[in-house]
Amino acid sequence: MDVALGGTFDPVHDGHRALFERAFELGDVTVGLTSDELAPKTRHVDRYVRPYDERKADLEDELRSIAEEYDREFEVRRLDEPTGIATEQQFDALIVSPETKDGGKRINDIREERGFDPLEIVVVGHVEAEDGDIISSTRIVEGEIDEHGNLTPERDGRRPQRTE
Repeated sequence: MDVALGGTFDPVHDGHRALFERAFELGDVTVGLTSDELAPKTRHVDRYVRPYDERKADLEDELRSIAEEYDREFEVRRLDEPTGIATEQQFDALIVSPETKDGGKRINDIREERGFDPLEIVVVGHVEAEDGDIISSTRIVEGEIDEHGNLTPERDGRRPQRTE
């Protein structure tokens, strides 16, 4: 099965890893990574996003370890439009998060217009941080949590340990 998913992935966190793992469970994976031009248009908040080449290198490192675990292949491709690569005929499934599920329906509409079979839309639930809210790149960049959803010392009342 050929599986697609897409995003900005800056920084990669455990919520993203859940998406990747589900994708690799199903088959070989192609990840659409938003271009520098598209990234600001896909976010709900305004924040700095690292350049495409930096994000791609980190994403490939992350995917490589998961792909090896599942004995699968992967490719990272540049996304220049929101519907991205998933409108291409070769894909069988699309991995989405709860908030991008509607985008999956739009992709299937485009595929139908092109005479392609619809994708199986696989929704992967959010991964929660230790405070019960979802893990998000924005929360990480703002210093609330780390990539695993642990509250930063400043947020949970703990003081950093001094090392001597």
